[in-house]
Amino acid sequence: MALVFSGCQEKEKKAGPASPPPPVVEVTPVISKDIPVFSEWVGTLDGLVNAVIRAQVQGYLIKQNYREGDSVRKGQVLFEIDPREFQAALEQANAVLSQAKGALSQAKAGLSQAKGALEQTKAALEKAKAEVQVQDARWTTAKANLARIKPLAEQNAVSKKDLDDAVGQELSFRSSVDAAKAAVDVAQANIVAAEAQVVGAQANITAAEAQVLAAQAGVEKAQLNLGFTKITSPIEGIAGIAKAQIGNLVGPGSTEELTTISTIDPIKCYISFSEQEYLHLRGRREKGAAKVPLELILADGSVYPQKGEVAFADRQVDVRTGTLRVASLFPNPDQILRPGQFSRVRAEITVKKNALVVPQRAVTEIQGKHFVAVVGSDGKVAIRSVKVGGLSGQLWVIDEGLKTGEQVVAEGTLKVREGMAVSAKPYAPGSPAAPAAGPKPEAKPESKPQAAPGKR
Repeated sequence: MALVFSGCQEKEKKAGPASPPPPVVEVTPVISKDIPVFSEWVGTLDGLVNAVIRAQVQGYLIKQNYREGDSVRKGQVLFEIDPREFQAALEQANAVLSQAKGALSQAKAGLSQAKGALEQTKAALEKAKAEVQVQDARWTTAKANLARIKPLAEQNAVSKKDLDDAVGQELSFRSSVDAAKAAVDVAQANIVAAEAQVVGAQANITAAEAQVLAAQAGVEKAQLNLGFTKITSPIEGIAGIAKAQIGNLVGPGSTEELTTISTIDPIKCYISFSEQEYLHLRGRREKGAAKVPLELILADGSVYPQKGEVAFADRQVDVRTGTLRVASLFPNPDQILRPGQFSRVRAEITVKKNALVVPQRAVTEIQGKHFVAVVGSDGKVAIRSVKVGGLSGQLWVIDEGLKTGEQVVAEGTLKVREGMAVSAKPYAPGSPAAPAAGPKPEAKPESKPQAAPGKR
């Protein structure tokens, strides 16, 4: 018996250790089906309107009338600046306005006086003209009387005294006519002077009115500056954290903002479309298709319940990236979404007919390239590079590299390498061997991460 046992031991030593069994992997066939194709973009949330609040007059902050992070109404007072200096400036402007109005009243009174003097001068001119006519008529009569008496005096038909009286009357009335004409000239000169006074008075009124307008503008500016001491919200929205404290000196010369108000219902989400995606969506719209509903995937992986839609596109394509910035709008009645959040935006772009699909976990991405492990009829693995066409739920659409019915490794991809023999069993989604988070590496040597498939 000892010899038999010894002989068996020698045979076992010559045969060496037993080979390990092939690793067990779960495989699933490549299937063909109509699949909705989704595109996904990284999005940045921003307020529909973001109003940066700054002080428009210089002064010291004395009040903050809102709670940071609360909703505020349009016109609600957010901050107050010490108003005393601006109140004094308003009172001074009102005093200047009163003085200007008084000067205007005086100028108007001067115009009335000048117009009265002009009317009086015009009346004097008319009186002088009438006097000229009277004296001229008398002179005409005196000249006629003299012309009648002269021949009679030469014939001694009248006395010399009558001739002398006629000559005296003619001379007297001629002097009266000359005096009346001189009075007319004086009256006309007085009219010119009175008209000049009227023009001067009107100019004074114009200057006084300009002073009143300037004073009124000063009052309005002072009232405006006094109003600016109460800093109000121009929009309805969420108020941010105050960036200035009570007692700080603020003003228009300061670049520091006081706070920011954002309207967030609806809220904007900026995403970047490639030129092809933009042209595709544009073509859909031109054909009368409905707007593509957008889904928002939040940072925790949850899908926001409200659907969004594309609102507008930027005016130009970024020449550096070849993308077009597009704004989408999402309803936000509960104010869950806030500006500055990062998210993912997903949209169903089209339905791909007879598309080849495999589970998402069957595809491995390395340095921008995608690979799958295909198990042949001989039970051996072939690492194959594929071209993916997009995600549809938990499925990858495969454009190139696979055929319908081929078996791909869906669980255990970290165990396999090119040419390895494996023990395949059907893939059971949701089983302990196939957790939702993806395969976990095992502690066995063969479960260590392999090099990039196809590059060994």
